[in-house]
Amino acid sequence: MKILRDILARYHLTTVCQGASCPNAVECWGARTATFMLLGKLCTRACRFCGIPTGDPGGVVDWEEPARLRAAVDELGLSYVVLTSVDRDDLEDDGARLFATAIAGIKGGSEQSKVEALVPDFSGDEEAITAVAAAGADVIGHNLETVRRLSPRLRDRRAGYDLSLHVLGQFRRLAPASIIKSSLILGMGETQAEILQALRDLHNAGVDAVTFGQYLQPTRKAIPVARYLLPEEFDEIARVARRIGFRFVMAGPLVRSSYHASNMFKRECVS
Repeated sequence: MKILRDILARYHLTTVCQGASCPNAVECWGARTATFMLLGKLCTRACRFCGIPTGDPGGVVDWEEPARLRAAVDELGLSYVVLTSVDRDDLEDDGARLFATAIAGIKGGSEQSKVEALVPDFSGDEEAITAVAAAGADVIGHNLETVRRLSPRLRDRRAGYDLSLHVLGQFRRLAPASIIKSSLILGMGETQAEILQALRDLHNAGVDAVTFGQYLQPTRKAIPVARYLLPEEFDEIARVARRIGFRFVMAGPLVRSSYHASNMFKRECVS
């Protein structure tokens, strides 16, 4: 962990492991893996379940970040890299150009490196989505986060259940060679019937891979946990997802969207 932390500090990079208080940080860092967070530490949106700081970044973009990221990936010798970002509604392209540059830089630096891009909705802008889709990520993910009924209450007003499904469908159309991935956070008040409908909606949008994890309140300002699911409940949800037709499924209390992400390529996803 110290080696990774030192490299992150030297290249001035941020990981979502730190920013979102991920419960798997020790495990992932111990395996010399991390999910890199682009475009700064300040998110322009304020979802009620998220621990990432919100505010106005003022249009500031660090255009040298993709080059430093590629150098760090090369130094760490990573074979699988997950990239994500805060939402940047303050930018004309919502940060899509920098995201695409970062993906292409890593893919161009090593044919051995698989890249997973966990992206925001880019406000549904087709030009932004097209730029990211064309960058060559092996996996493109966008999280639905919660069920339709809870989405307006829990997600920022600029996000949306149907918007997320639209974005996922666009990536399916524009990046046919990529695995399309999404995630649901459970324990925020959803019902089993609503989870099933969300799964059907994701499958209809062309999503290949889904992950499910337990919501854990990240800060005092975030909504409280409505319910802790039992391990066997996650097992059953995973079985249902497989029956619906998803190619890759991972479910469990500590599962997050980037947790054991490389397992999709090893076909070792577990419920």
